[in-house]
Parts: sequence; structure tokens; C-alpha cells
Amino acid sequence: MLCSIPYVFGYVVIISAYNVWMLYFGRMLTGLASGVTSLVVPVYISEVSHPKVRGMLGSCVQLMVVTGILGAYIAGITLKWRWLAVLCSFPSCIMLLFMSFMPETPRFLLNQNKRSEAIAALRFLRGPHADHEWECQQIEASVREEGLNLSEFKNPSIYRPLLIGVALMFFQQITGINAVMFYAETIFEDANFKDSRMASVVVSSIQVCFTAVAALIIDKTGRKVLLYISGISMALSTALFGLYFKMVLPNQNNSSNSDVWFILNSASPGTESSISWLAVVSLGLFVAGFALGWGPVPWLLISEIFPLKARGISSGACVLTNWFMAFLVTKEFHDFIGFLTSYGTFWLFSAFCCLNVTFTTFYVPETKGQTLEQIEAYFRRI
Repeated sequence: MLCSIPYVFGYVVIISAYNVWMLYFGRMLTGLASGVTSLVVPVYISEVSHPKVRGMLGSCVQLMVVTGILGAYIAGITLKWRWLAVLCSFPSCIMLLFMSFMPETPRFLLNQNKRSEAIAALRFLRGPHADHEWECQQIEASVREEGLNLSEFKNPSIYRPLLIGVALMFFQQITGINAVMFYAETIFEDANFKDSRMASVVVSSIQVCFTAVAALIIDKTGRKVLLYISGISMALSTALFGLYFKMVLPNQNNSSNSDVWFILNSASPGTESSISWLAVVSLGLFVAGFALGWGPVPWLLISEIFPLKARGISSGACVLTNWFMAFLVTKEFHDFIGFLTSYGTFWLFSAFCCLNVTFTTFYVPETKGQTLEQIEAYFRRI
């Protein structure tokens, strides 16, 4: 609820901006709020959800993210940027309003020795006919432990889920989602999609559709199956991207200019248009694959696998890893193209996609249908 303040204030600064520094300051405030909510929201949802629907509700975090991006793209076609900022300020106001009716999570309340309030929260969340006392006792068994000390990070039940969470966030970004999205506008224009803004809407629509599919099926298929399908799809699509640029730019090694437009415009005339379907198919497959698994599932898993006493600091480390890697891939993407060539860069991304499938096989636990306490007990046993 407190994040609504920098959200709204940030957009007010952007709306009233008369120089670029006001835009920077407003963006910094909204970015600060985004960083905090991206940490708190998945944890809140996991702690209030019933195990049978926790996967679906946890996946809705990513679904709402891509839905918001799609809405911003659509609104941006018709609205000036100031009015777009006005529109973007409304969701944070709605969040503030509706969160005022929501209870604190039962696990947090029990950790604060507020048992009666925890029972009331469970009654609100589960309805009047559920066995609130039994669930409360299950949660109490895990929150009786003392607070977290740094020395406890030597405990495998603490550091193993932390390492898994950090690795999930690392692989989510290093497999190239930002890089592929950079090429989206160029690829669609080569395929005769003249309106690049509409191309962005098409790509975002694919993301929304497949993230929604993931949210609907994740509690039936499980987390690992979606990560497998997603990783294999992304590995194949980035390999095809590399093939596309290898065919379009056979002499790219002789060019020192890493600008995408320069490279494509200097390719053999007609080559790129004759096989542009390959790039469009690769783009669609990659976005669909990412949205089906590696988009929503890592955010869900980091909200599930950490023990209660380490959930705050561990989730923070994972979110920091995610945003740092997003920044790093964004900043260094053109340098990679200059050093490895565009097709070499995408083949590198394909190799990382294969690595994330291997990592999923050996290290990612299946959490489908388990309570947070059962997941915590699993890490104590291994």
C-alpha cells in the first residue's frame, strides 16, 4: 500500500515535467515502487493462497505484468505521453483502495504472535467452513523458530533454496528475452509490418495469451514441466534466430558496426525479405515459450521455496539478481553483437536455454500441490 505513494507521485512528476531531469526523477520513483512490489507481491500471494490454486494465483503476477505492458502499448498508439502517464497512475490508486480491504498474511500475523488476527485472516481468505484451526497449527509449527541469523545461511535448508532462486532469476534474463524484444520491431518491419507500434501490440498479445495459458494449467502440469517446454522452445527459437542472421548476414564478420539497422540494411538485397518468415516464426515461438514457463514460473517458485524466516532477505536477493541481469543484458547486448556477431550472440542465448533445461532437471523441486510448510520440510530433508 505504501508503494502507491511513489507510484502516484512519480507519475505526477512525469505529467508535470518540463525538462528531462523531471522525467528521470519521476521514472526513478516509479522504478523504486516497481522494485518493491515485484518482491512483495509474489510473497503476499503465496502466503495467502490455498496450495491447490497457489500456482495459478502466483502466475497471475506475470500475467498482470504483461497485460499492463499490452495495455500501455495499445494506449500509446492513441495517447500523448503525458496522458499515458495519467492513465498509468490509476492502477496504483486502485491498488491502494482495494488492498485496504485485504488482511495481512496469516504467516506474518502468527510470526508476530497475533493468533486471533491470523484466524480472522484465514476465515476471510478460506471462507467460514474451512478448518482454520488445523491450518493455523500447521503454520505455527513453522513459525515457532527463532529469527534468522547470518550464520544460518550455512544451513542447507536456507542456502539451497536461495541458490536455486538466484539461479532461476539469472537464467530467466540470460536466456535473451530483452535481446529478442530489441529485434522485434526490426523483424516485423522486414516482414512488411509497417506499423512497428502495432507489431509491439502483437508481440505483447502473444505474451498475454500464453502467460494466461500457463496460469490455467500450472497447478495440473506442475512447475518443472512448463520450465522444460519453455526452455526447449526458447533454445530452438534462438537457434533459428541465429540461423536467420547467419543467412541474411554472411559477411557480418567484416563489419565493425554493431547497429542492428546498419547490419540489416547492409545485407544482401532481398535476402532478408525472402526468409523473414523464419525470423517472425522464431520471434513468436520464443515469446510464447518464455511466457509459458520461464516468464511466470521463476517468480512463482521464489515465493514458494524459501523458509518463512529467510523469505524476506532471500526474495530480495533474487529480485536484485533479476533486475541486475536485466540491466546487464540490456546494456551489453550491442557489445555482444560486435564481439560475437548477431548470430553468434543468439546461439549463445540458445546454449544458455539448454543450460536452464539441465538446471531444471537436476536442481528445481516440484512444488505442485504442496503447502509452504511441506516445501520447507523438503529442503530440510535433502
